[in-house]
Amino acid sequence: MDGALVAYRLPSGSPNAAYGQLVKKLYGQETSAHGYRYRRKGLLDDVPHRRLIRGVLILRREDRTRVVRLLRDLGAEVHLRIVTLTAEDRRALNR
Repeated sequence: MDGALVAYRLPSGSPNAAYGQLVKKLYGQETSAHGYRYRRKGLLDDVPHRRLIRGVLILRREDRTRVVRLLRDLGAEVHLRIVTLTAEDRRALNR
């Protein structure tokens, strides 16, 4: 089974707000206001993935387009490769 490796980064000199927005839209955010706590969902809450290191994800091939589109819309530089998944990757992506 093949998967997609997505490596991304924001251009150097990007404002901190751009980093915060990318993380919030991609990974989601724990939020609290007026004594209530809730979780604001990110795209990857609904997409099976493995995060190898910061800025590197392994996804199912069919999910790559949504993730890459979001990253590019947020101004990230994106590199995409089709890879052969390990048994551990397959287990993580079959949830």
